[in-house]
Amino acid sequence: MSRYSNDLAFLSVNELTRLLRRRVLSPVEATQAALERIERFDGRLKCFITVAGDRALREARAAEQALRRGRNLGPLHGVPVALKDLYLTKGVRTTAGSKLLADWVPEYDATVVTRLRAAGAVILGKLNMHEFAFGPEGTNPHYGTPVNPWDPSRLPGGSSSGAGVAVATGLAAAAFGSDTGGSIRIPASLCGVVGLKPTYGRVSRYGLLPLAWSMDHAGPLSRTVADAALCLQVIAGADSRDPSTHRERVPHYLRALMPHARGLRVGVPQDDFFRALDPEVAKLTSAALGDLKRLGARLKSVRLPTFGPAGAAAVTIISAEAFLCHESALKSRAADYGAEIRGRLMAGEQILASEYLKAQRIRAGALDEFREAFQEVDLLAIPTEPVPAPRLGEDTVTFGGTVDSVRNALTRLTRPVNLVGYPALSVPCGFTLTGLPVGLQLVGRPFEEATVLRAGHAYEQATQWHQRRPHPEAGE
Repeated sequence: MSRYSNDLAFLSVNELTRLLRRRVLSPVEATQAALERIERFDGRLKCFITVAGDRALREARAAEQALRRGRNLGPLHGVPVALKDLYLTKGVRTTAGSKLLADWVPEYDATVVTRLRAAGAVILGKLNMHEFAFGPEGTNPHYGTPVNPWDPSRLPGGSSSGAGVAVATGLAAAAFGSDTGGSIRIPASLCGVVGLKPTYGRVSRYGLLPLAWSMDHAGPLSRTVADAALCLQVIAGADSRDPSTHRERVPHYLRALMPHARGLRVGVPQDDFFRALDPEVAKLTSAALGDLKRLGARLKSVRLPTFGPAGAAAVTIISAEAFLCHESALKSRAADYGAEIRGRLMAGEQILASEYLKAQRIRAGALDEFREAFQEVDLLAIPTEPVPAPRLGEDTVTFGGTVDSVRNALTRLTRPVNLVGYPALSVPCGFTLTGLPVGLQLVGRPFEEATVLRAGHAYEQATQWHQRRPHPEAGE
């Protein structure tokens, strides 16, 4: 083991960049430490599908040589990161967590990958995920299910499960996932890390295997809000190869961070957002709202009555679009899909055009309600999840006097935000009595990620939840 392996495991990206630029630490040392940690722990944690160790070391040596010559490649120069395995990577296999693509090696990089490489990042490999990103639990029948770092009997959250676990256990400084119904924020909440879903169109999805084209988002998972800000800085911006991206100016996200929330108007929805919560989640979320108020925010009640129907509409849209993405492969190679995913995809074939159009009308109504609410507030603050991490193998959960399916519970507070495409951040806001993390979700106006990050950073710096590490057996 390198003398750096444990020392570096839980440093933030921003801390790593400072050490690298001051030449206190080299990119090769940082990368070797990460790879040693992956070799030691990932056999049990199951974060990675593919570890690109030799390639990562070559990238690290190139980054080190550049530093010696006085060249700074960018804001992530020499920082070891990892990618959910639906980002296309030239020369490195991309499976999407499926047997169907077990041996596929793309011939080009996704735009996010191109931008990460241009910023100097070292890519450690490809992360485990729910097959084809179609599930919030984060389980995988082909490559194993990543272990929740706080309790191995619990779900890690998905679909970016490997990303959440890798960041929480120090196997990568940051990770990049995708979010269609909550797939960045769910594992962030259940694994106790930060997860950012940017505005729809803020980050290019060119070279990401799609689930539902009108709701897919790409974004980072990290240990701190400042790290999420830095990662977003690198990957945000218009891309001519993705016509859904917008040309809004990308601000300097790190400069927007402040230690207070003075002047921010924070909306607290009183409808389905708080209809049914686990008692400990409700208590911790209430305490987090109080912390925001003490930091200078003004809390205001708002109503979003279409929120419940919006979640159901999102399911219809995702199911229909996902089936179309997979229609050809389902006809020719159905047996190569996991049984669960095959059944879910085939169900999308049964959705009528009238049902899809009705869902789009609900989406339009939800957008109107969100726009109206944001005339009075700058942010919404809600729980990321109504429950802590459910147990593996459970089909239902009981909370707040309600019995719900695990799948619906995990997406109930995240899915509608994908439907409207607003930016949302999950930040740790406490732990249950049994040691399971809970996340606070902050939702902002379109393309105002800076405001969301500012509020999340202020809250984070006023608390210590982000400093907790999983039990040593989970990662050390």
